[in-house]
Amino acid sequence: MLGQKRIRDYGVKIGRLQTGEFNSITDLKGVKVGHVTLSDKEMQTGVTAIVPHQGNIFREKLIASSHVINGFGKTMGTIQLKELGAVETPIILTNTLSIGTAADALIEHMLEQNPEIGRTTGTVNPIICECNDMLLNDIRGRFVKKEHIFEALVNASSEFKEGTVGAGTGMLCYSLKGGIGTSSRLMPLEHGTYTMGVLVLSNFGILSDLNINGKAVGEELRAAILDSYEEKDKGSIIIVVGTDLPVTDRQLNRMIKRAVTGLSRTGSIMTHGSGEVVIGFSTATKIPHEKTTHCQVISTIHEEEMDMAFRAVGEATEEAILNSLVTATHVVGRDGNERPAFKDLIAKFNIEIK
Repeated sequence: MLGQKRIRDYGVKIGRLQTGEFNSITDLKGVKVGHVTLSDKEMQTGVTAIVPHQGNIFREKLIASSHVINGFGKTMGTIQLKELGAVETPIILTNTLSIGTAADALIEHMLEQNPEIGRTTGTVNPIICECNDMLLNDIRGRFVKKEHIFEALVNASSEFKEGTVGAGTGMLCYSLKGGIGTSSRLMPLEHGTYTMGVLVLSNFGILSDLNINGKAVGEELRAAILDSYEEKDKGSIIIVVGTDLPVTDRQLNRMIKRAVTGLSRTGSIMTHGSGEVVIGFSTATKIPHEKTTHCQVISTIHEEEMDMAFRAVGEATEEAILNSLVTATHVVGRDGNERPAFKDLIAKFNIEIK
């Protein structure tokens, strides 16, 4: 998107299923993504906002779920999301020490849109996800402010940049520069063709583990570079899954668990110090906040159709991670710490990745 060279532009095709128009989570109608990037010397951080639909999401909630692969993380809002099976706010991604600021801003945003919150109805459950960008970013500087969350929400659009942008500005992936990546898959079923979209915030892995479509590219790169960029894996990944499949929150939870297949195919072993959290939502059914006089009717796919969704979420997760890696740019940040760009290294050492 937006002129960036993505993994398919290197001749790498992941999986069997076809992608959507943008090969992005925004191939789902109504889903938009916005960034605010804060990049200046020791400040290497930002905000990414995922808006699940263009109506009032508090009044028209979406079926949703969450899944923790490894719980070394500080993501906010998953308890109620898992219990009630619904999302009622946009999803904000940022750095670990900015979750409080992001939550405060998102709550303010929701209060402005919904004057009934805290008066005639209950409160609101903001979804804030994080990764630790402290190597490149002076995370103690607390650079993310409330206005940055507001700006990311306003900026949200169907096309957006990947890599070193938004919440991904200071993140690492397989010891190199990582960040934001996205991908989508089309799912042809007898009753229609549906979309599975994934957006990741990648901040995990060590270089020697990196695999691209089954090829041990990380080992080859590790042998080529003389100075070490490799460290113990202390990072995380946030995986946001969106679909227009009509599903229950139970079915959705089964689907998003399969994101781990795409993560593992890139080489991750999900180490002790890495937090892997998946947030999923379906745009197929809107759940009214106010009680109705009739029973809610929710269409769902048959359990025998789930395998298509399992394949789609794994493929899209794998490709989204690789897109986050190949679109990222070289960054020098806090105390002169730096991480090179994957695309620069494979060009420098003439490494074939397909």
